Amino acid sequence: MNKNVKLLLTDNVEALGIVGDVVNVRTGYARNFLLPRNLATQPSEEKIKALAAKRAEAEKQIAAQRKQREQLSEKLQGVEIHLTKSCNDQGILYGAITQQDIAAELNKMGHAVKPRDVRLTQAIKRIDSYDVHVKLDNDLDSTLKLWVVSDRPLDLKKDQPSEAAASVHAAPAPTEGSSTEAAPADGKKKARKEGEEAKAENKPKSGFGSGPSEKPAGFDAPRPRREGRDGKDGKKGAKSR
Repeated sequence: MNKNVKLLLTDNVEALGIVGDVVNVRTGYARNFLLPRNLATQPSEEKIKALAAKRAEAEKQIAAQRKQREQLSEKLQGVEIHLTKSCNDQGILYGAITQQDIAAELNKMGHAVKPRDVRLTQAIKRIDSYDVHVKLDNDLDSTLKLWVVSDRPLDLKKDQPSEAAASVHAAPAPTEGSSTEAAPADGKKKARKEGEEAKAENKPKSGFGSGPSEKPAGFDAPRPRREGRDGKDGKKGAKSR
């Protein structure tokens, strides 16, 4: 059984060809996708001639799309975008930047870019600046600048390129009377510390009493000596002969 089969495309199929093309595809791809959707058929001279007008129209559309992509590629060259994300104190993001994030931001700016057109050469997981490629076609590759900034002020090293961008998008400082003031928290810490010091002064240093030198009654009393059999201390009675 042949693994490949030749078919005539009756409609445009992305990444495969346009209407009127004769393509060589896998048998499973043809049986499960192309033929059930009426996207292809068995090739013949009559069918190819019948699709000539439709093919000419498809070629015009492709030429127009190519011109639009060329113009978009020129516009994207050197574009800068900013994505504000949450991160920890070290600038590590809680979620990595994806192709969908970048494509969505570009569409907000009026650039019709699909997520698959965005090419990421590395994982974007921290606050920093990155070069991102947008490849609209094999020979249309634009490079844009991506700034990933924090949603709050961070105390990062000044030599990091993300510091300048992060300072622009820093979170506003708390106003007077705000619930985030530090004075109540400092007062609680001070009261807690004074309470611990007071407990330390009243705590006894030994287990016998409240004072450091206090001992229970009779602690220093000598132990009674054991009497011998003859009634004398520490000596055994004399044996009778």
